[in-house]
Amino acid sequence: MTAPGPAKRSLTLRGHRTSVSLEPAFWDAFRAIAAARGQAVNALAADIDAARPPGTGLASAIRVFVLDHYRAAAGG
Repeated sequence: MTAPGPAKRSLTLRGHRTSVSLEPAFWDAFRAIAAARGQAVNALAADIDAARPPGTGLASAIRVFVLDHYRAAAGG
């Protein structure tokens, strides 16, 4: 079984439009995390953007955020 490739979505971060490509599973998880936190996806993306290390792409930072979220939820 082949996983679908990345899907590009537009986000607005602090008034600026940008696009991010993530696999559908990451988009689904990212939206679920934002909803559970009572945050809009754009607001959560802006938080991640502000905290990401220099030289780290936003898509990578979101993937790591999602992974860390579910690792923490699993007790790891």
